[in-house]
Amino acid sequence: MTTAATSSKFAKYLPILGWLPGYQSGWLRFDLVAGLIAAAVVTPQAMAYATIAGLPVQVGLYVALAPMLVYALLGSSRRLSVSSTSALSILTGSALLTAVGPSGNPADAIIPAATLAFLVGIFLILASLLRLGLLANFISHPVLTGFKAGIGAVIFVSQLGKVLGLSIPGGSSVLKTTGIILTSLNQINWPTVALAAITLAILILLPRFVPRIPAALVAVAAGITLSAFVNLDGFGISLIGDIPTGLPSFSLPNLSLVGSLWLPALGIALMSFTESTAAARAFRGQGEPAVDANHELFALGMANIAGGFFQAYPAGGGTSQTAVNANAGAKTQLAELVTVAVVALILLFLAPFISLMPEATLGALVLVAAAGLVQIGEFREMAQIRRLELIWALLAFSGVIVLGILEGILVAILISLLTLLVQVDHPPVYALGRKPGTDVFRPLGDHPQDETFPGLLLVRTEGRLFFANISRVIDRLWVLIHQDTPQVVLLDCDAIPDIEYTALKSLIDFEEQLQNAGIVLWLAKLNPEALYMIRHSSLAKKLGDERMYVNCEQAVEAYARKLEKRAAID
Repeated sequence: MTTAATSSKFAKYLPILGWLPGYQSGWLRFDLVAGLIAAAVVTPQAMAYATIAGLPVQVGLYVALAPMLVYALLGSSRRLSVSSTSALSILTGSALLTAVGPSGNPADAIIPAATLAFLVGIFLILASLLRLGLLANFISHPVLTGFKAGIGAVIFVSQLGKVLGLSIPGGSSVLKTTGIILTSLNQINWPTVALAAITLAILILLPRFVPRIPAALVAVAAGITLSAFVNLDGFGISLIGDIPTGLPSFSLPNLSLVGSLWLPALGIALMSFTESTAAARAFRGQGEPAVDANHELFALGMANIAGGFFQAYPAGGGTSQTAVNANAGAKTQLAELVTVAVVALILLFLAPFISLMPEATLGALVLVAAAGLVQIGEFREMAQIRRLELIWALLAFSGVIVLGILEGILVAILISLLTLLVQVDHPPVYALGRKPGTDVFRPLGDHPQDETFPGLLLVRTEGRLFFANISRVIDRLWVLIHQDTPQVVLLDCDAIPDIEYTALKSLIDFEEQLQNAGIVLWLAKLNPEALYMIRHSSLAKKLGDERMYVNCEQAVEAYARKLEKRAAID
């Protein structure tokens, strides 16, 4: 085996070997700048997300170390930024609350959270070994939109206490939190509200007027600066408190928690992979290798296992931080290595300054991140295009709000499965007409002026025919037959990729029923798999070559010749 072939083989498992040997000197400037900009965005976000998970803020930074480093070495995407995300943070917080119970000290949740990351990594690697990359498409986009919107609403409500200066028990539901706020309006700390409002103004207005400056970093710097020169405690404004200086220490997961954490870890693994793969595909550069879903499972799994040994909670690729990375001009994962280095320097030297950050500032950061999860435009677009998808999205949203975050994952999966079952069980069946002057056949319902042929009914169905949908397809065919009373039914099979055995038997029975009714069945444009099934059945002998056609145009011409012969005889 040649050196190039050996390198290519290893690059399949270690993608950095694929791009590093061909690294161009002109890319270095882009990667350095992108890494620095991404660090400016990831750092405040990571600290804010850690509070969503009920963990100390420095744990959010830990997620931007080992997991990001390992993914940069193993990941197939050259731009994906792997660290904490808002969705994974709220899922982690819910999992820890359910499995471990509320803790008065967030530091007590560090090891359980790291154990959760370790389990998530194990599940992702097992999925990789089982070649379950198809799970990337397991949750439909409308359902995922509704699920994320539900998470956004939960996160938003959970942070209102911080920006209002109210004390709200951790883990409270949306309804309970709302009730506490409504009954505590007279206890609102207005200086805290004012600081949160200033932070929100920076986060909302700065990107509009000066988009190149990281608004989150400016907001955090403003909060820390104010805290350094003003006694905020005297105004009743709480600070996040002491942050330990230094990198995370090596620690083993607590395997005694596996029994209580494995189920939420499974759901978090699915969400991590779904989010990460979607972001990686969305920001894939032109000419770059396709994102290998099964390899992504492995890379994310190793990233989470590494995080589990260094006090991180579950990690994944976030769309917002990946967008920042890509828009800043990142060429390779070297940009992520730069981000890792910056975060490490912050932990080593700037931890005392970060401890001065007001909780109101952090809460405002989370509010903006949560609001970003509620994509009103997506809901509006679904309502305009097809309202059934909007219903699925709203059901997923309601599942999170009413049942809870982890239960909401199950609801989202069940709704996606239900959507799939409804779609495959209800394939479209419609009559065809020919566009005048052409050989184009299209739905007659959309083009009633198209040509039809007396005594010939052209019909089409779409999708694989199998045991779950064949009865509905045949019922719909009979409806069209009764409306038209044809002599010949021509079934256009161009959109039928395959015919399952049960469906084939039903099709044979359908042909016999048509024959008994004095109607002849023709087939056109059979795909290879469907043709193979028919050729090896009794239906092939009944139809013969004279009733199976290459396309609809050939069949129509054959039908016209039959009419001419019949007219000549008469």
